[in-house]
Amino acid sequence: MFTLNWMPQRDNCHERQAMNDKKGRVNEFEKSLGELEALVGRMESGELSLEESMKQFERGIQLARSCQQMLKQAELKVQQLVQKDGKATLEAFGDADASAE
Repeated sequence: MFTLNWMPQRDNCHERQAMNDKKGRVNEFEKSLGELEALVGRMESGELSLEESMKQFERGIQLARSCQQMLKQAELKVQQLVQKDGKATLEAFGDADASAE
């Protein structure tokens, strides 16, 4: 009788995927922020028509909201990772600086 003792090897696929997701979010944030900064520069130059300025303003609002959401998610992650006395505790993001003083 033939038996096969198969034990799946731990593949770091999930860990790699998580790292790729994190890098993707960081790249997405940096790309959005860069686009927003460029957009503001074009608008401040005064060379855009009113119609184009309105389109750029609308796009800027979308980018700003997207960046805010990504920052909020990062802040929540930091809050979840704070540890005190070996136990995970949830603290407000700003409180970490105050307790270090």
